[in-house]
Amino acid sequence: MKLAINALSFGPKIRIDLDLIRHAERLGFDSAWTAEAWGNDAVTTATWVAAKTETLKVGTAIMQIPARTPAMTAMTATTLNQLSDGRFKLGLGPSGPQVVEGWHGVPYGKPLTRTREYIEIIRAIWAREKPLEYHGEHYEIPCKGKGTTGLGKPLKSILHGDPSIPIYMASISPNGLAVAAEIADGVIPMMYDPERYAELLKPHLEQGFAKAGGGKGLGSFDVMTSCTVIVSDDVEKAMAPVKANLAQYIGGMGARDKNFYNDYAKRMGFEEAAVRIQDLFLSGKKEEAIRAVPDALVDAVHLVGPKAKIRDRLQAWKEAGRRGEVGTLLVGAPQPEALELLAEELL
Repeated sequence: MKLAINALSFGPKIRIDLDLIRHAERLGFDSAWTAEAWGNDAVTTATWVAAKTETLKVGTAIMQIPARTPAMTAMTATTLNQLSDGRFKLGLGPSGPQVVEGWHGVPYGKPLTRTREYIEIIRAIWAREKPLEYHGEHYEIPCKGKGTTGLGKPLKSILHGDPSIPIYMASISPNGLAVAAEIADGVIPMMYDPERYAELLKPHLEQGFAKAGGGKGLGSFDVMTSCTVIVSDDVEKAMAPVKANLAQYIGGMGARDKNFYNDYAKRMGFEEAAVRIQDLFLSGKKEEAIRAVPDALVDAVHLVGPKAKIRDRLQAWKEAGRRGEVGTLLVGAPQPEALELLAEELL
């Protein structure tokens, strides 16, 4: 199993702990990943990290698909990959309707159709087999219709792309997981319990592998799961920020009837808690929503507590790695000792 580090945290000011990232690099971590929501962007931060490291691969987890044209994303990925000597990994995601329509100001449309077309266009640009033409439901290149001049013509990228750049999709929905397995090189599921691959991921990934054909499977596909790791003897205090994050996603990342994370928590077996967290969060009772996050949910998907407790729970991650069900563990770890513990146990 490879180890990856979350390279930044969200807030009113960009926070990238380069000392911690470089420590992960020295320990043998494989990659560092940036992100975006409705503040900082993932590309500038990824560029910064790539420029300040030497061996770590650098990825975006994720770049929001509706925020950029597929051609712009292909250009950005090619540029970053060349400047970093082939260390870039492209992570993409459709985001959610609240962000897409409320922040970027574009229709949400059909997210998986858009994602499929987006990746097809990117791969065509990288391949450079012919000038780019694409006729889909979301994308028409060259574009036509109202407001166009009719002067657009198919173009081939000046910069030579690399078709081997890995493309990851962020997904937790059944259909999203299937599409990721079919068209991408890896998937980034949130809130993953390493002991429940057969229920949470397997049927959907296998559906996608079968549709892709060619013998595609876990051997050529990276399941990169995210996990917060905090070493502390005060478990309740250490769990507090983790619960706040879970409450934000389960309770507030979407409308009452359109929250992928809430649906996923229910599929994990925390249906009663998911309903309560959402009810409290959407009623403005955020502190109560945080307190409603069960310790059992934190322990299922994150590693928080004394070193002995973390080592014990890491056995499940090790087994998932041996079975090929998890290829990369993407950790959010604010402490050097947490990184050292993971490297000692998993590398």
